[in-house]
Amino acid sequence: MIQVTEKAAEKIRELLAKEGVPLDQGGLRIGVQGGGCSGLSYAMRLETSARDRDNVVEFHGARVFVDPKSLLFLNNVILDYREEVMRRGFVFENPQATRSCGCGSSFTA
Repeated sequence: MIQVTEKAAEKIRELLAKEGVPLDQGGLRIGVQGGGCSGLSYAMRLETSARDRDNVVEFHGARVFVDPKSLLFLNNVILDYREEVMRRGFVFENPQATRSCGCGSSFTA
């Protein structure tokens, strides 16, 4: 199961509203793809609806879509949103990652 913090859910709702996507249909798709300096990298994009085989989770009024293959690498992940002095964005806290790069966008499981 994936967890989404309240701050991340707030940002997802904000992004969907900005794009005019209804909250009851759209969501943030997260996934894993090959590549990056550590072997696997995270992928995210807004979607207007879930696909047939997606796992759909809802936290704090925001929906997240994950395909079955990516879920193998994202099980027990916490998706957060952070605003820091030098950067802001979504952050994956992945207990399955055995190694990750300095930028936090790729990992090894």
